[in-house]
Order: sequence, then C-alpha cells, then structure tokens
Amino acid sequence: MDSRIALVTGGSRGLGKNAALKLAAKGVDVVLTYRSRQAEADEVVAAIGQLGRRAVALPLDVADSASFAAFAAQLRTVLQTHWQRTDFDFLVNNAGIGIHAAFAETTEAQFDQLVNIQFKGVFFLTQTLLPLIRDGGRIVNVSTGLTRFALPGFAAYAAMKGAVEVLTRYQAKELGARGIAVNVVAPGAIETDFGGGVVRDNAAMNAGIAAQTALGRVGVPDDIGGVIASLLSDDNRWINGQRIEASGGMFL
Repeated sequence: MDSRIALVTGGSRGLGKNAALKLAAKGVDVVLTYRSRQAEADEVVAAIGQLGRRAVALPLDVADSASFAAFAAQLRTVLQTHWQRTDFDFLVNNAGIGIHAAFAETTEAQFDQLVNIQFKGVFFLTQTLLPLIRDGGRIVNVSTGLTRFALPGFAAYAAMKGAVEVLTRYQAKELGARGIAVNVVAPGAIETDFGGGVVRDNAAMNAGIAAQTALGRVGVPDDIGGVIASLLSDDNRWINGQRIEASGGMFL
C-alpha cells in the first residue's frame, strides 16, 4: 500500500506542528500549511525528513476562502509530483488564532476574523478538498474545551468552535457513504504561543487552570498531537462523529 498522506493546516507551529511530527512518527507523510512563517514550516519539513517520512509545506491563508480553489490545484500538483497520487488520506483542520476579549468588548472585526478562520475556513476548505480526499479517508477538526466549560474572554472564539463541533457531526453523516470518518478533538488549555501565549505566560492563569485540572497541570503540545495521530490510526477507524476532549480532566 502506498504511504498514507495527511494534510495538516497550521502545521508550522504549536499543536499543528506537534500533530504533524506525531503522524510522521507513525509512518504518515505530511503536507503542512503555513500562513506566513515559511522558515518555521521548512524546519518542520526537515524534522519530518529526519523521521524518515516525506513532507511538503504549502502557503495557505484559511481566512481567504477565495484562495481555496487555487490551493487545491497546487495541492493536486504536489501530490502528483511527490507521491504520484491524485488524492490524500487524512485532513486535519488545525489552523486558527486565539482572540481573548470579553463578550461586551468583542468588536465586529474580531468576530468576523474568527468566523473566517475558525468556521468558514474549515467549512469551505474541507468542501473544496473533498475531491482530493480518498474514499475511506478521515478528517479531524480541532475544537476547544471551551465549548464545554466557559472561561471569560472567549465567547466569540468558543462559539465558532461550537459551530465546528456541530459541523463535524453533519460531515460524518454526509460523508459516511464514502467511508470517510470525521471527528473533533477538543484540547484543554495548552502552553503555546496561541492567543499571545496567555496560558503559557500568565502565571496566575496557568496556576488557576492547573488547580482545576484533575491531572494537576496545564497541557503541553505533546499532550495533543498524539491524540490526533491516534484518531487517524487504524485502531480507531470505528470512531466517527465524536468529540474527543483532551484536557487532562479540566473542570470535572
């Protein structure tokens, strides 16, 4: 069987980078996307190469749905050139941003930016790439623990992710005829540069979250990438339409 190929959006840093590396360690080749930091993306490609897998980095702004058709055409060329294939196996919709703003102070511009990246981008990028996802492939969307519990300052962000969770169930239902399983991973608070690094760098917030987490600490990227890679393994092929929270037991 040919190598399996995963497309990971936002794969140059944070959780996307970790997921890409964990997938490569499990024998999966990777196409990763980045918005502006090509040097970081190239470093991930090199690291995947050191793991013995092939990888390619492509630029993509998930907020710009008008660019998706051109991206799909570029991806088709890359698949044919590097893998002599016309399709890929796994789509990981990971790319995103974090905006921390109280509900009363969230601007329409912030709201629109979150819609375009977190929801509209996921909806229409997946739709555009459907002809390139092989029958029997799989999709993992990335959500957040904030759809289950509420922390002030994330109303708009969490609302978009809630929409992604509903979309995931509809995708699972409608793509099942092609044998495509679709699930959503909901990380808890993770120490990354996400949202300006607020969880990582705000000591009081970090300690407060750790105190409310059953395992007694805040998460790190290594806690999430393996979950995504595991969901895409053959062992979990019968999991479909599910929300998998990976939060260490926050607010139980």
